[in-house]
Amino acid sequence: MLNFTWNVFSQTGSVDTYLLFKELEKENLERPEEPEDELARIDFPIL
Repeated sequence: MLNFTWNVFSQTGSVDTYLLFKELEKENLERPEEPEDELARIDFPIL
């Protein structure tokens, strides 16, 4: 989702899209792993 939002911003220069990107980025930093990522890590542990 971050890549898509950044691509839209870079093509349009929309301030609203940039602010949405920053909000999504902040949320991603607050909870960096999704439950699916955790499950994948359990299925394929790094040795």
